[in-house]
Amino acid sequence: MAMRAEDIETMIKAAIPDARIEIVDLAGDGDHYKARIVSAAFEGVSRVRQHQMVYAALKGKMGGELHALALETSAS
Repeated sequence: MAMRAEDIETMIKAAIPDARIEIVDLAGDGDHYKARIVSAAFEGVSRVRQHQMVYAALKGKMGGELHALALETSAS
């Protein structure tokens, strides 16, 4: 079962409330997304850790309901 972009956004917002999120369905299949996430929570945090924060927000959905998520994260 695929995830909806809205569900991804809701999960990320729950963990990173100030996040500005843009999600694009790359293949039109609800399985391959690109997300651009901007949050002050990323300030001074390594890119790897920023991505880990997003994956943690998705609570294990990566690799299951959500097959692929290309991330672009920044503090501003």
